[in-house]
Amino acid sequence: MKRLLDLAAAAGLVLLAGCTTVGPDYHLPEGAKINLPVAQGPFVSAPEAPVTQAPLPDDWWKLYDDPALNDLVQEALAANTDLRVAAANLARAEAVSNEADNAGGWKVSASAAAERARESGEAYLLTQPLPVENLADAGVKISYQVDLFGKLRRASEAAHADAEASQAAQDLARVSVVADVARAYVDACSAGREIAVAQSSVDLQRRSLEVTRRLVAAGRGSEIDVTRGRALLDQSRAALPGLEARRRADLFKLAVLTGKPPADFPRQVEACPAAPVLAQPIPVGDGAALLKRRPDVRQAERSLAGATARIGVATAALYPSVSLGIDAGSTGLLSDIGSGAANRWSLGSLITWTVPGGGERARIRQASAGADAALARFDGVVLNALRETETSLTVYAHDLDRNAALRAAREEAVKADGQAQVLYRSGRSPYLTGLDAKRTLAAADAALAASETQVAQDQVSLFLALGGGWKTAPRAPGSTLGR
Repeated sequence: MKRLLDLAAAAGLVLLAGCTTVGPDYHLPEGAKINLPVAQGPFVSAPEAPVTQAPLPDDWWKLYDDPALNDLVQEALAANTDLRVAAANLARAEAVSNEADNAGGWKVSASAAAERARESGEAYLLTQPLPVENLADAGVKISYQVDLFGKLRRASEAAHADAEASQAAQDLARVSVVADVARAYVDACSAGREIAVAQSSVDLQRRSLEVTRRLVAAGRGSEIDVTRGRALLDQSRAALPGLEARRRADLFKLAVLTGKPPADFPRQVEACPAAPVLAQPIPVGDGAALLKRRPDVRQAERSLAGATARIGVATAALYPSVSLGIDAGSTGLLSDIGSGAANRWSLGSLITWTVPGGGERARIRQASAGADAALARFDGVVLNALRETETSLTVYAHDLDRNAALRAAREEAVKADGQAQVLYRSGRSPYLTGLDAKRTLAAADAALAASETQVAQDQVSLFLALGGGWKTAPRAPGSTLGR
């Protein structure tokens, strides 16, 4: 009867464990910045730039329709060392969550030992020595830790939230790597365009210098014109080394991003003549879509969930720990192992409880403070995501305006150069005036090429701020983002 009562009590404890969990249940706080209406609406800077509110595709780099860029991105996603580190961190976090899932519950252990020994006679209140015997012990223990107050459940929740945060960190690494590849590619191709413009300017200045020398030799100019021509030629040449170094640095970066030594840089990009151009306005969506898409926002939200669960872990330490178990085996002489005289078994429960003190309550306060800090970090990540996007939109819009002005200036410089040539051929203007017009045109070409580089860089920065570049994964079970 007593045994039945013990079993009934144990069953009651198990049932109670299924409905008692201390600590706060996680939900996204109502006061979180992500819930602000202005954070969910359209971007205030979107009307300034040529963008649309269509959703951003995951493979945003394909909007450039550039096969070389597509190939480089795929190589980087397959071999980049930062992504390998992120994958290893995710595997570790998932293993930790599996360990937390298997903490508590049923545990089975077995043991066996054999020895030749002589026991102490006085240990059994005997005055004569005991004989040397072959002794053995074999047994099996089965135990079940009752998660009476949800300590193990909260620890599992925290571990799973950490694993989901690691998944978001891997997605964030992917976003960064894709953007780095696109930026390095754009910079290398833009450097090719600027090198071509600079070389054209050098060729122009060289031809002008030769003409000036012939005019001076014919008595139609002065030596100062030759000196000015040489100065302009040297000035044009001076731009080339820096541009070549920039292109080579971008090529080395592309090699490392794709998991290769710098010497194995992509040779096809070395001859790239100009940066890729978008054939359509950039799709940016709105604030709500941005905050659901950005991996760093999801990572911060999952960290908040884990910190909230750890409050429950600390709170459960105030309450008793309950274990149920059965121990069965055989102990005695080796020849008697398995016989009724040597067999043993026990069935019972173990309740342990440490009277709560200042330390346990301090740990609860620590966990609560950690959750407050996690919420503050989450709010900061949300605000920063919105700031980065608004800033990128504004910079992109103003650089496009500057590019349009420089393009108009270049067209006027072309007209001025043509007019100067006509006046010179008709003898109505000195050659120096035409030389100045060509110098103005060369400067306009260089400024326009640099502006086009900046616009291409702005596009990549905007794509990075928008958080594109990773395949949409299923929403984390505990996450409230995306609801």
